[in-house]
Amino acid sequence: MWLSRRLLSHGALLSAIPQPAGTAGMVNGLVWSNRSGGLLRQRRLAGKKPPCNSGYVQSETVRHFSSAKNLYNVSYRELKDLLESKAIQLIDVREKWEIGEHGKIPESINIPLSEVVEALQMSPEHFKKIYNQDIPSKSDHLVFVCMAGVRSKQAVAAAKSLGFSRAQNYIGGFKEWAECESSGKT
Repeated sequence: MWLSRRLLSHGALLSAIPQPAGTAGMVNGLVWSNRSGGLLRQRRLAGKKPPCNSGYVQSETVRHFSSAKNLYNVSYRELKDLLESKAIQLIDVREKWEIGEHGKIPESINIPLSEVVEALQMSPEHFKKIYNQDIPSKSDHLVFVCMAGVRSKQAVAAAKSLGFSRAQNYIGGFKEWAECESSGKT
């Protein structure tokens, strides 16, 4: 498999030449490799002792490089503020049994991840009948939540592909919400 990507690293746009699978390179302290169809990013942290022999202390699979803050993620505090202002529509993409077992964030609407694309394309009448809410418009501020932020990230990508430009992900998920709420964190 050949890979051709543009890498954004510390504000500089770099063109990566096609690389065969299993290859790697380094750009401004970020290591990239093409393994298993994804990019692996590892960052050297100055002054930190590495936990393994690789010399790197952070590793994550990513689609692209960027040193900019991820504008699609919402923190617990930001979500609380948004809910208080009633400026968002919160969509929980967990399965119905998960909500029954673990609970839900007040004011959220449950649309399982497998139904998100179809639901966001329904007629307003059909959406209201199934979900008992008005269908969001493409300009509405949507925040997606799941248990730990993984499925909700997929839902954000799906919503953005459908033209919902203000879709965001509550990265902490219901797990963080429940922990913060039970500890009385504000």
